[in-house]
This record gives sequence, C-alpha cells and structure tokens, in this order.
Amino acid sequence: MNQATLTWREKWVAVKQLTRMDKPIGTYLLLWPTMWALWIAADGWPSFHLLFVFCVGVFIMRSAGCVINDFADRKVDGHVKRTAQRPLVAGTITEEQALSIFAFLIGGALSLVLTLSWFTIQLSVVALLLAASYPFMKRYTHFPQVILGAAFSWGMIMAFAEARGEVPAEAWLLFIANLLWTVAYDTMYAMVDRDDDMKIGVKSTAILFGQYDKRIVGFLQMMTLATLFTVGEMMAFGWPFQLSLVIVAGFFCYQQMIIAQRDRHACFRAFLNNHWVGLIVFLGIYIEHM
Repeated sequence: MNQATLTWREKWVAVKQLTRMDKPIGTYLLLWPTMWALWIAADGWPSFHLLFVFCVGVFIMRSAGCVINDFADRKVDGHVKRTAQRPLVAGTITEEQALSIFAFLIGGALSLVLTLSWFTIQLSVVALLLAASYPFMKRYTHFPQVILGAAFSWGMIMAFAEARGEVPAEAWLLFIANLLWTVAYDTMYAMVDRDDDMKIGVKSTAILFGQYDKRIVGFLQMMTLATLFTVGEMMAFGWPFQLSLVIVAGFFCYQQMIIAQRDRHACFRAFLNNHWVGLIVFLGIYIEHM
C-alpha cells in the first residue's frame, strides 16, 4: 500500500491496530496481576506515584510488546487467518515506522522507570529483555508462553522492589501463580491458531501439548489456584480472598466447558474470559486491605 495515499485518520487507525489500543484484553491481563502485587506490597495503600507509574507502564509495555511481536511475525502473519490484516502485513505501517514506534514506547517506559529506585531500575532491564525476546521465541521453542508468562509477571517483582525495597517469598509465589495462569490462558489463545501455526512452522504449547492440551491447561489452572491460596495463607487473608478463589475456580470450570470441542472461536472466548479472573482476584485482595 502506498503510504503517501493514507489519510491521517487511516494512519492513526493503523497505529491503534499495531499497538492493540483497539483490543485492551492484553492490557487487562497485564494490569490485574501487577495490581495484585502492588496492593499486597504496599499493604493496600500504594501512593499515587506508584499507581501512575505502574498503570501507565503496563499500557506502554503492552503496546511495545505488540509492536515488536508484529514486527517479528511480519513474514508469517499473512498466512494466519486471524492476523492476515495486521498493519505490517496490509502495508499501512512500514517496518521502519514500526521500529520507530517501538523505540518511542520504550523511551516512554524508561522515563517512568527513572522516577523509581535504583533497585527497580535494575530489575526493569529484565522486563525489557523478556518483552523484546518473547516474539522471537516461537521460532525456536514450544514454550514461548512461558516467556510471555515471565514477561507478564515481572512487573509484580518490580512492584515489590519499589514498595518494600526487597522481593520477599510471597512476591515470587505471586510471580509463579501468574506465570502458570498466563501459560494456561495463552495456550487457549494458541489453540485458536494451532492449525495455521503448524503449517508455517510456528511453535507453541498448544502444539506441544497436542491431545492433552485441555488436561494440561486444567492442571495449570489448578496449580494457579493452589499457589494463590498459599499466598493467601502466608498473608493471613480471610474469607474475601478465599471467596475470590472459589469464584475463579468457577471461571476456570466454565473455560474448560467452552473449549471442550477445541472450536477456535470457543477457545478465543475462553481466553477473553480470563480478564474476569484477574479482576476477581484483585477485588479479593482489595477487600482484604479495606
């Protein structure tokens, strides 16, 4: 597509599509666990500065991750039904423009991180490496979902580092819980594209798990609940948090029901449903601190 013929409106729409501003589910899935950690680390009273930095940082880093993901997949997205109209494939964004947008977003994230402690700034380097490397892992390993889980969970480690000046055991347990949950829901997401991915050589846990995909996703969901329950016991949380886990267990059962036939549209609905999982756990933590 000729870039010179695009209107400003068309260019803005392309940028929104590239950064997924039109699809906020990824932002929610990154935001809620970060809020779990921030609320626990700050004993329920995070400062406005911390809320601003971590909320805006979540939005920026998710957008940056989407940009570098599309850049990494620019040669294969056209062969996948769900991604065939992405901006880099359609030509509404050039490769150079995509890299410029990525650099701009990373610069914005850096400006936020520089308002935090030196300990947190050091940890942010890991966050950048995870976010930048994830899109390329699907070429070399069947576990890109694990890298994504680590990337989506590292903000929790940074939240504890900034609020407490240390990373205690409960922070690492929250990290593990979120990593397990991320692998579970992103496997369901990968089940949507499994047939296309197998044709073009892209790897994923959905392909690796094969006929055992639903069982392994269910096991990961149970381990997520068990790890979160352990955190609750360590923090002496009461019925609000425990009730939130019961509700989450209900959502997990619902997701298992709708992916039963492995229909791609049903798997995508199950993936989207995880927004409520993150929100419910946060509400349990929030009420505990009221």
